Amino acid sequence: MNKNTIKLVIVILAAIVAVILLFIGLRNIKIDDFHPASVIFVIDSSASNQQKLEEQKEFVSQACKRLDPEDHVKIIRVSEDAYLIYEGSALSSRNIRKSMEAFTQYDETEWGTAYGVGMDKAIAFAESMYKEGYTPAIVVVGDLENEGKKDKQIDWDNLPQQVKQLKTTVPKFAMMFVYAHPQKLDMVKTKLNPVLGESNLVISTEENLDKSLNRFLKAIER
Repeated sequence: MNKNTIKLVIVILAAIVAVILLFIGLRNIKIDDFHPASVIFVIDSSASNQQKLEEQKEFVSQACKRLDPEDHVKIIRVSEDAYLIYEGSALSSRNIRKSMEAFTQYDETEWGTAYGVGMDKAIAFAESMYKEGYTPAIVVVGDLENEGKKDKQIDWDNLPQQVKQLKTTVPKFAMMFVYAHPQKLDMVKTKLNPVLGESNLVISTEENLDKSLNRFLKAIER
């Protein structure tokens, strides 16, 4: 063989090796199966929770900033009644903050904590957002104190059944409860851990929020 033929053979062999390596590499690449999240916050603005409310609103704001631009957020305000005060992009920081400032003000004419109403709304939103292609999760921010009308409070015997039913449709459903007293959080763990499991149920006092938020973000694949 002359030198030109040898060079040509080497180039052809190198090209064949490169194509083979490229093919193997492409086969091993895992396509990122991205699903936008819908995080539904339930924030307590009742009288019993006023002392920590500013800190809790800041927590909600910071949590939203760590979500993806495609993620969706809803915020439900809980006091004597419960209603939606924000829905939209997770990264609309100014609008999220303005909504919380405007609609979580203390109202002395209201007495009670309608956590049950808020939770029912959150679960209904979780179902509807899943149908829209989102992976939903609920974050409850507040002291979980039962005040006011009993029919507006959480039925802790029924809530696990509601969550279990939701999980038949939304297998990756996750929940987080923050800022309540350890006794309240222990009760949450006892009731919901058998349904959600360790990975998809995150509870935290204010002293351990950073690590707990990381766990929650991991649960929703963020």
